[in-house]
Amino acid sequence: MKARTLRAVGPAILGTVALVVIVWALGFGGGAAELSLDDAGPIARWGLPVAKLIVNLAAAGMVGVLVTALFTLRPGEREFDVALDTASISAAVFTVAAGATGFLTFLSVFNPALDAGPQFGAQLGRFLVELEVGRTWLITTVAGAALTVLTFAVRSWVSTFVVALLAVASLVPMGTQGHSGDDAFHHEAMMALILHIIGAAVWLGGLLLLIAVRPVLDQRRIPDVVARYSSIALAAFVLVAVSGTVRAAIGLQEWSALLSPYGAILGVKVIALIGLGLLGVWYRARLVGRMRESGAASRAFWTLIAFELALMGAASGAAAALARTPPPNPAPLPEIPTPAERLTGAPLPPELTIERWVTAWNVDLLWAVVAGFAVFFYLAGVWRLRRRGDAWPVYRTILWIAGMALLVWVTGGVINVYQDYLFSMHMVGHMLLTMAIPVLLVAGAPVTLAARAIRKRDDGTRGGREWILWAVHSPAARVLTNPFVAAGLFIGSLWIFYYTDLFRWSLYDHLGHQWMIAHFLITGYLFVQSLIGIDPVPWRLPYAGRLLLLIGIMAMHAFFGIAIMMQSGLMVAEWFGAMGRTWGATPLEDQYIGGGIAWSIGEIPTLILAITVAIQWSRSDARETKRRDRHDDRTGEAELDAYNARLRELAMRDTRDRK
Repeated sequence: MKARTLRAVGPAILGTVALVVIVWALGFGGGAAELSLDDAGPIARWGLPVAKLIVNLAAAGMVGVLVTALFTLRPGEREFDVALDTASISAAVFTVAAGATGFLTFLSVFNPALDAGPQFGAQLGRFLVELEVGRTWLITTVAGAALTVLTFAVRSWVSTFVVALLAVASLVPMGTQGHSGDDAFHHEAMMALILHIIGAAVWLGGLLLLIAVRPVLDQRRIPDVVARYSSIALAAFVLVAVSGTVRAAIGLQEWSALLSPYGAILGVKVIALIGLGLLGVWYRARLVGRMRESGAASRAFWTLIAFELALMGAASGAAAALARTPPPNPAPLPEIPTPAERLTGAPLPPELTIERWVTAWNVDLLWAVVAGFAVFFYLAGVWRLRRRGDAWPVYRTILWIAGMALLVWVTGGVINVYQDYLFSMHMVGHMLLTMAIPVLLVAGAPVTLAARAIRKRDDGTRGGREWILWAVHSPAARVLTNPFVAAGLFIGSLWIFYYTDLFRWSLYDHLGHQWMIAHFLITGYLFVQSLIGIDPVPWRLPYAGRLLLLIGIMAMHAFFGIAIMMQSGLMVAEWFGAMGRTWGATPLEDQYIGGGIAWSIGEIPTLILAITVAIQWSRSDARETKRRDRHDDRTGEAELDAYNARLRELAMRDTRDRK
C-alpha cells in the first residue's frame, strides 16, 4: 500500500471499525438502553460512549506518538516535527472530546433541563468542582489543553520527554472512572484500568506514528524505526494483556458470566487483542528483517498494518462499550457495610496469625508488573552479556531477583493485607521499602548492567542505554545522588510523611498509597546507592565520610521511632481507631509497637549497610596496596629510591651548612 494512501485510509479504517463495533456492542449489551427513570435522552446515552471512544483514540495519538518518537526518531529532522505535530493535533481532539464527555456525563447523572439560565450554569459548576467524576473530566480537559500547546511548542529531547510524562499522567484520572468504583475490588480494578489505558495508548499511538512519518522518513531508516517500535509494542501488548485479564476477572468473577452480554463484548475485545498479538509476532518476525532487502516485503508489511488498524478499532470500540455495559455482579457488597468496609472498601481480615504471614495475599498489580518487567529485562541483559562471552556476577543477579520478589511480597502479601488496619504492619512495610529492598536492588547494579548489555546506537537516536545514561548524568541526578541530599531526603521523608497530611492521603486515596510506595522506594534507593552502590554517580564521599553519615542517619532514625513510641495520641485516629477491630492490640498499643519496629527492626538494614561499607573500605585499601606493590615491582621501587636519594641530598646540604 502506498504511503500517502495508508496515511489517509489508515485512521479512517481505525475510526470506522471502532464506530461500527461500539454501536453493535451498545445495542447488544444494553449500554445505551433507555432508563425507566430520569433518562437523559438518546444524545447522552449514545453520545457519551462515542465521546469516550474518541478520547481513547486521541489519547493514543498523543501519548503513544510521543513515547515512540523518543525511542525511534531524532530531533531537528522533519519526521520528529511531524510526530510532535501529530501529537499536538491529537491533544486538541483529546481536549474537545474530554470536555464533551464531561458535559454528557453531567447530563446523564443529573438529567437537567437545558437552558442558558444561571441555575443550569451553577449546577454544572457544582458538578465539575464538587463531584469526583466531574473533577476528573475537568482535570482531563485542562490537561489536554495544556498538552496541545506544549506538544506544539517543544522540539528538543528533554522538553519532549517531560511532555510525554505529563501526557501519560493525564490518562491516570480516566482510570479512576468506569465501573471500578462499583466493584468489591475497587483498588485492583482501578489500577488495572489505568495500566490498560496507558498500555493501549502506547501501542496504538506508536502504530499511528509509523503511518504519519512514513512519507517523510528516509526509506533506509524505516526498518530500524519499525523494529524499535516492535519492541515497544511487545511490552505494551504484555501490559494490556495482563491488566485486561485482571480487569475482566474482577468484572466477571464467575465463568458463567462469560455467557452474559458483557462477556460476549469482552470476547470480541479478547479475540481482537489475540489477533493483534499473533499478527504482530508473525509479520514482524517474518517481514521486518526482510524489509532492508526486499521492496515486496515492505509493501506487504504496510498492507498488513491496515489489518492491524482494523483489529485495533474493534478492540477500542469494544473497550469503550464495556465501560457503559453493566458487568454481572454475583457478589455485591453488603447493604450495611462495616466500619472497615466504609473506610477501606474491603471487609476486615481475620486475626493475624503465623500462617497468615504466608497465606495472606492481595497482589498489587502495578508493582507486580514493575517487578516482572524488571526481572525480565535484567535476565535478558545477563543473557546477552554471557552470549558474547562477558561475565556478570551471579550473586548480583540473585540479589536483584530477591529484591524484586521482596517488593512483590511487601506490596501484595500479608503486609498489604493488614497495613490499612494495623499501624505496626504499615511500619514493617515502610522499613522494608525504604531500607531492605534498596539494599538488594542497589547490589544488583542495574545501571552498570544496562550500560554494558544494551546495544549502543550510532544514528543519533536514543534507545534504552542512551536514556538511562542521560538520566544518570542529568543535572537533577547530580543533585539527588549527592550523599547529603540523598540522606536528607531519606530521613526527612520520615518526619514529613508521618507528621503531615501525606500519611492521611496515603490511607484514603489509593493513588496516594502508590505514591508512598514509589517515594520511599526511590529515596531509600538513592541513599543506599550513595553508600554502597557501584553504579556511576557524579560524586561519592570517602569511606570514612560514608560511615559518619550513616551513623548520623542511624541516630536520627532511632529518634524517629522513639518519638512515635512516645505519642500520647493516635495518628490518624479517625482511621486506625475506627476500624471496629476486635482482635489484636488496641490501636494505641499497636502504634507503640510500630514505633518500636521503626526504632529496633529498622536498624538491622542500617547495620548491614555499615558492615558493607566497612568491607568495601577494607577491600579498597587492599586493592590500593596491591596496586602499589605491582607498581613497585614494575619500576623496581623507583619511588622509594628517589625518596631515599632526596633524604641523602638534604642530609648533605645540612652538613655543608654547619661547616
